[in-house]
Amino acid sequence: MRRLVHITIALLLPLCLIAQEQESVLSDTQTTQTDTKKEKRKIFTGFSGGMMVHAGYAFAGSPHELFGNSSLDGAINESDLPHDGVTLGIGGAARVHLIDHIHVGMEGFVSTMPLMRNGSSVRAGWGGALLDYFFGIGKAKMFLGGTIGGGSMKRLYVPSNDETVTSTESNLKFNATYRQTGFGFIDPYIGFEFNITKRISVLTRVDYLLPFNKKLITPTGPRLYLGFMFGH
Repeated sequence: MRRLVHITIALLLPLCLIAQEQESVLSDTQTTQTDTKKEKRKIFTGFSGGMMVHAGYAFAGSPHELFGNSSLDGAINESDLPHDGVTLGIGGAARVHLIDHIHVGMEGFVSTMPLMRNGSSVRAGWGGALLDYFFGIGKAKMFLGGTIGGGSMKRLYVPSNDETVTSTESNLKFNATYRQTGFGFIDPYIGFEFNITKRISVLTRVDYLLPFNKKLITPTGPRLYLGFMFGH
């Protein structure tokens, strides 16, 4: 009987050691998988999106650059036309938060500069992909980044007092000119964001639209944005 017990123990002991080793390996595997899942969850840390209004000051080297129409050369008195002004607009952005320090997303805006109080204006619309780095303590954080993309500039010139102007390039007379041009840009920005609640934050930022081709985006200048972001 004692021999049978010894033999049984001798047979079961290796099996128990193998089972214990397999259980340890399985436990390590499950722990590794859990850690991997946690690591994956840490890469994606949230998302947000919202609307912003802005006001800015844009300027050009001359009125002809502002309106961007060569047919005006010599046909009008430059001293009577503006080459800068206040621009107002609205837009929005959608962002994904990565590793709790990076925003990646898309944004788009429209900005209008009314001129001369007679219907003349310069309107720009642009959009692209954004990337920025953010950091902060508690509910407040700073961010620094930029957007790259494209847009278009629409320039409308209406002569004062409904006068007609004769172009130097032809004998045609006109009472308004309109020109639209496309452009590519990079838009560096810096800003501040404060969480009002877990899902709502107020955001402010300053940017300066820089064109790949300066002539196609004149006028340009700094803009101040204020808006709300909603997300998690």
